[in-house]
Amino acid sequence: MSSSMEAGSVLQFLEDKSILVTGATGFLAKIFAEKLLRVSPNIKKLYLLVRASDEKFATQRFSDEILGNELFGVVKEKYGPNLIPLISEKVKLVVGDISFEDLGLQDSKLALDMIHELDVIVNMAATTNFNERYDVALGTNALGSAHVLNFAKKCAKVKVLVHVSTAYVCGERSGVIRETPYHVGQTLNGKGGLDIDHEKNLAEEKLEELRATGASPGTITRAMKDLGLSRARMYGWPNTYVFTKAMGEMLIGAKRENVAVVILRPTIITSTFKEPFPGWTEGFRAADNIPIGYGQGKITSFLVGLDAISDIIPGDMVVNSILVSMVAQAGKPSQVIYHIGSSATNTLKNSKLLDFGYWYFTAKPWIDKEGKPVHVGELKILSSMPSFYRYMAIRYQIPLKVLELINLVLCKLFEKKCRDFNRRIDFVMRLADLYRPYLFFYGVFDDTNAEKLRRTASETGVEKDVFYLDPKIINWEDYFLKTHIPGLVKYVSNDFVGIQI
Repeated sequence: MSSSMEAGSVLQFLEDKSILVTGATGFLAKIFAEKLLRVSPNIKKLYLLVRASDEKFATQRFSDEILGNELFGVVKEKYGPNLIPLISEKVKLVVGDISFEDLGLQDSKLALDMIHELDVIVNMAATTNFNERYDVALGTNALGSAHVLNFAKKCAKVKVLVHVSTAYVCGERSGVIRETPYHVGQTLNGKGGLDIDHEKNLAEEKLEELRATGASPGTITRAMKDLGLSRARMYGWPNTYVFTKAMGEMLIGAKRENVAVVILRPTIITSTFKEPFPGWTEGFRAADNIPIGYGQGKITSFLVGLDAISDIIPGDMVVNSILVSMVAQAGKPSQVIYHIGSSATNTLKNSKLLDFGYWYFTAKPWIDKEGKPVHVGELKILSSMPSFYRYMAIRYQIPLKVLELINLVLCKLFEKKCRDFNRRIDFVMRLADLYRPYLFFYGVFDDTNAEKLRRTASETGVEKDVFYLDPKIINWEDYFLKTHIPGLVKYVSNDFVGIQI
């Protein structure tokens, strides 16, 4: 561990430091920014990279999406009228986009200031859509990571780059999954020929070809999504998101030179465990489909492996891990990878997750738009893809062979028939296909490095009450029944766009 960690204080490390955060309007970055302003007002500067057309729009996004968020209520209460002066002094909005070289910075003077001042860069910018357009996912998740690294190399005194990846770069592996790097060209299925420059060119050529033929925006989007999915699966990854995140890790590992790098691989990030208050979440996250759709009566059956593992980690614990790991790795000319999850030390299985939803919504039924309680029963569990096909065939009176074709061609055979019906089938089949790897995930993420970090932090006096990061302290039943599901009901339930199957 670095001398900073040996000194025993993350708060001391943060004093008078300048930190750049990319993806500033994202879920995790908001928790990170709130934490820094609340516990470390003596930071020198917090640069927040925001995608916007100009500084005026960036300021508007900061006001609406960040400072105006309920998450910042505790900070507002703490500082009162002093908050605006504090933010004016400490926070600097940066108009940019990591999918461009030099982060797409429009203000050359600001870029120069950052190059001279930055001590830490935290890359949280990402597109997390499993089924994203290939050009978009490549630009942000893969090439964008290299752009952030290249910018870090230009900075005179950057002590560490923290890159937030995902534990699921491992694909669909089972068993113990180690905290090991991915090297350029490495694939999950052993197939050779993965070349990131070639993937970039392929995406660009496909886009040019589509535009040249006068394809509609919708056609272009579908084609680019299909391209990403096919390229991911060619090399063993289940979707475009994790494929491009893996390539991002490869580029950082290959090009980092002497930059101190932390690659943080969180598992499924959920609502806050404790700070700034329990249960805050935002947007509709993948793990929220089950409880909200079930509580509203829109999901009565579910494709899931009951013994499979739900590797959950609250957002505030991920942020604390970022902060502690940056101190531990600062100034070291090496790379370290941390799995930030719960499967190794506090395992939660899907069967318990379903129990929690049933217990919660039978005790506190959802109230529909007419003011009536929604009474839920136990979910019908579809424990395999064949059972899912059989259920869909009976539910919609479609022959199994036709369903298999639907899954392959996504309803194109039926476009001239009932479009609404087939969009519904298409949605269900695509959803099942995309989420299947995670609903039947049996891997355990080894967290040897993360455990060493937690142990060293504990031994050296890091402020445990402030930077708690050990998933062993979570009682899952309490967390889901008293924190997470109530948070979903309060913050994101209106965003749920489910369909009853």
